[in-house]
Amino acid sequence: MSEIKYGFPPVYDKNSKVLILGSFPSVKSRKIEFYYGNPQNRFWRTLCSYFNEEVPTSTEGKREFLLRNNVALWDIVTECEIVGSQDATIKNFNVADIKTLLQNSNISYIILNGSKAYEIFLKHYADIKIPYIKLSSTSPANTHFTTKEWHDALSRAFDQA
Repeated sequence: MSEIKYGFPPVYDKNSKVLILGSFPSVKSRKIEFYYGNPQNRFWRTLCSYFNEEVPTSTEGKREFLLRNNVALWDIVTECEIVGSQDATIKNFNVADIKTLLQNSNISYIILNGSKAYEIFLKHYADIKIPYIKLSSTSPANTHFTTKEWHDALSRAFDQA
């Protein structure tokens, strides 16, 4: 029997305007106990470059960066069985309570980081009236990633926010 792994609480506040949803934390993220802990993942570099800021070096710095820029961050899966960091192996999972987060913030746009996050989101939250978009995963395993796609989507998201 596989061991259940747990994700992290969401980072957001009442001023958050754009929610970025990943699938589930990688092994490296779980080790440091914060989102996108693999230095090869493009998430922090891409998001920080959009805001023309350096990538914070500490977890607290990253949390402050997100809140200062009205970005909420969470994963669609809050606990699951998973082999390593492979999204394809996620099973027996619980889904994040997105609706409660939306009620306690000003989220007006949702970005889904990769196919697995999008697939699970559609299965459980297709009725949400807030615009959402699936983007290429920032994972180092994704060879189709482009920073431009993310920057364009962030511009649209913040224009609508």
